[in-house]
Amino acid sequence: MARHRPTQNPYTRPAIFTLERLHAELGGAILENRQKYDEMSEQMRQVEAVIKMLDPNYNLAGIAVKRRKPNKWFKRGTLYRKAVDVLRTAAEPMTAQELAAAILAAAGVQEASKEEVQSVSLGIQHSLANHDGKGVQRVGEARPFRWTISP
Repeated sequence: MARHRPTQNPYTRPAIFTLERLHAELGGAILENRQKYDEMSEQMRQVEAVIKMLDPNYNLAGIAVKRRKPNKWFKRGTLYRKAVDVLRTAAEPMTAQELAAAILAAAGVQEASKEEVQSVSLGIQHSLANHDGKGVQRVGEARPFRWTISP
């Protein structure tokens, strides 16, 4: 069967040719990703099988899929340093939410949604918890936790 050209117009022929090539490339990318999906699924099944060999009663449903959504304002690892900088100048211990608001204001971020501020706050909370006793310390037992610089 001969290849059908929808137009013989010399002005649109290059565009049609380019779009055909793009369509073919996108189709190839879809097939490639399906193959990657199949390979990764097989690897996950193998890991699950090894876990079951080590502990037959292990609940595989309890393993959460790791999703890392990068922060659009701060690079990885910088939130803790920025939180410590804010705590150094703070007059009193601060919560992660207060730290997030101060850090976002210092960075000039004004269009942050409530969910995005919460995401930054959680990142700060986890970073501070990881460094508890090593540069920062939690003050009191009440929630939300308040943080200060270690003496």
